[in-house]
Amino acid sequence: MVVKNIGIPVKSPEKECDDPDCPFHGHLKVRGVLLTGTVYKKKMNKTVVVRREYLHYVKKYKRYERRRSNISAHLPPCIEVNEGDKVKIAECKPISKTVSFVVIEKL
Repeated sequence: MVVKNIGIPVKSPEKECDDPDCPFHGHLKVRGVLLTGTVYKKKMNKTVVVRREYLHYVKKYKRYERRRSNISAHLPPCIEVNEGDKVKIAECKPISKTVSFVVIEKL
């Protein structure tokens, strides 16, 4: 099984796939931002919605408020995740209108 080095220290997947948009077995280059979040939805084909929750400081009230954002990410067939799993996603070239990230590891 040939697994490509993507330049990020993550565990390589055990399964093999023939997806051209897989960073480990295809031709997709990974660059830019690395984010972590939880899988919120897994209803699309080869795509998951990852929810990130973070704190934002409001200077006027000197307090933090909780915010969240949803990010669509490509899910290669060689990585098995379910809803509620924590994942690491990496930025890549735009795959579709809303997908510019790819899942690289299940945490």
